[in-house]
Amino acid sequence: MMKRREFISLLGGALVAWPLAARAQQPADQMRRIGVLTVFSKDDPEGQRRIAALLQRLQELGWADGRNVRIEFRWAGGDPDQSRFYAGELVGMKPDVILVNNALVMPLLQKETHVIPIVFVAIADPVVAGIVTNLARPGGNITGFTTGEYAIGGKRLEVLKEVAPDVARVTVILDPRQPNQVGVARAIEAAGPSFRVDVTMAGVRDGTEIERAIDAAAREPNSGLIVFASLVTNAHRRMIIERAAGHRLPVIYDFRYFVTEGGLVSYGHDPAELYREAAVYVDRILKGAKAGELPVQNPTNYELVINLKTARALGLTIPESFLLRANEVIE
Repeated sequence: MMKRREFISLLGGALVAWPLAARAQQPADQMRRIGVLTVFSKDDPEGQRRIAALLQRLQELGWADGRNVRIEFRWAGGDPDQSRFYAGELVGMKPDVILVNNALVMPLLQKETHVIPIVFVAIADPVVAGIVTNLARPGGNITGFTTGEYAIGGKRLEVLKEVAPDVARVTVILDPRQPNQVGVARAIEAAGPSFRVDVTMAGVRDGTEIERAIDAAAREPNSGLIVFASLVTNAHRRMIIERAAGHRLPVIYDFRYFVTEGGLVSYGHDPAELYREAAVYVDRILKGAKAGELPVQNPTNYELVINLKTARALGLTIPESFLLRANEVIE
């Protein structure tokens, strides 16, 4: 593996070392409480990497689980119903703040509480999605960190065309229950004519629907895929990567972890970095800041990651100019 810049490695020591901070433990009734809801299953390496980033930054800010804060983790494991159940459960616990990376449960959280501060992570264009009214001063009890504006969809289409110039048809695999994903998909659709690409949307809710969408795309010549990270695609990402490879379909993903596991290319931010930044907001809220007065932040850095082994298997020749721009090239 050849890296164009150094990435922060968080998984490993952070979770293991955490119990060591339990000295000087405060009485249970004096501990602050944080609720954390994640779309991943507990044994998912990417989910662990993000939580490790959160815990490490909280520790740097003086918060240690079991010493002066109690963190209630809920791992949804790609199940929408479980996600909604856990969201309601966390609200019922009345923690000091809830951290969530699941756009699907935001309407429920908005309905269930106007008091508990909520920090969201990795949700696109929250103003258009109706989560906040203003990025600079969101108001209410919600703030957080976005994946960027809907226009990033057009950039992903551009990247896919650069690595696979023969692509003339693109199927966007998304979760139709998430308005933010539909918004990004519409941006891709609008950008299609500029790249002489016909864009089709495939809403998926389970693994079977994903398989059907990939197989349908493969029946058309010069096809490619854009796959959005979601509850269902995260849970089935190994199948997506292998099935697309079997059909020799070039695919671009939101995030690096799809590419390190065998996907072709990704363009997006590093979610672990957003978790570190979210930890700062959690710290400020625990110290008295109001969520609605903390500005919603967009990513400032985007990663371009390419898997050359996958590119060669697809018969693609990646331009040297692209490799020089890439943040990471996986051999």
